[in-house]
Amino acid sequence: MVQVQLGYAADKVGNGVAYARLSSRTGERLVRAAFRVQLLRQPFDDTVVARLTSYAALRAVATLLSEHGIDRVSFLVPDETLVRDRNEHRDVPPPIVLPYVRLGCALNRFKAYALDFGTDPDLAQRARAEVALNHAA
Repeated sequence: MVQVQLGYAADKVGNGVAYARLSSRTGERLVRAAFRVQLLRQPFDDTVVARLTSYAALRAVATLLSEHGIDRVSFLVPDETLVRDRNEHRDVPPPIVLPYVRLGCALNRFKAYALDFGTDPDLAQRARAEVALNHAA
């Protein structure tokens, strides 16, 4: 099983980047996945935007890993709410329903997966720096 630690960020219009540190018996590797948060032209509060960003970032990384033949993963995600949403099959607010379903489809591509809460400040900082540089350019 590959352990995947995530860090991600997105700008105010929804352009984001996720970094994932993959750890397995064969070593460590860093991968990058771009993603887009669909804000649906509605004014969302910061909490909803943060959740939408988490869902989009994890989906992008899950899709990338699946496309590269990785089929057993343990994700460490810095959004405890997302982890609880998925692990407890909780009802989510209307703006989150479609991203919830899309993420579920991406995760179901794996033979086995686990979601746990975990943070990596270095990955998050790397993502924030890239988003800020792209916004400034």
